[in-house]
Amino acid sequence: MGLSYLGIFHTAIGIIAIVAAVTDFIKKGKIDLSSPSGKIYFYLTLITSLTALGLSKHGGFNPGHIFALFIVVLILIAYFLHSKKQGNNRARFFETFLLSFSFFLSLVPTVNETFTRVPVGHPLAKAPTDAIIGQTLFALFVLFIIGFFFQFRKQRRINKSV
Repeated sequence: MGLSYLGIFHTAIGIIAIVAAVTDFIKKGKIDLSSPSGKIYFYLTLITSLTALGLSKHGGFNPGHIFALFIVVLILIAYFLHSKKQGNNRARFFETFLLSFSFFLSLVPTVNETFTRVPVGHPLAKAPTDAIIGQTLFALFVLFIIGFFFQFRKQRRINKSV
């Protein structure tokens, strides 16, 4: 697949971060920074995003690097809200949104890289502009919107009960 050692490390921890987030979505309905899987998502997403800055297929700074930096900002703000705004119910809405949005954004380069590399020798897409990538990202975006709607409703119920 033509991955460097940094690329292999980046990919491995990125996969673990995605699995941790999905685990939290299944168990708690959101990425919860107080749970072990939420902490794994936070730290490994931070590392994955920072290691992405050292990767480039085409050389130089590119849109993938902007995604990585934006994801870092999102998860750091969510972490701040989680740790410094404990009693603030409104902060939980923003924290949940930021973590879910960071997860969605991390899937954009994941889908792009996976579809243009797998299966080895006959990838699903020849370029990031192929229709299958756009269709997959659109489906993931719709799932993100639906998922956040349910997270918002659940958080509103939690806030009312507290």
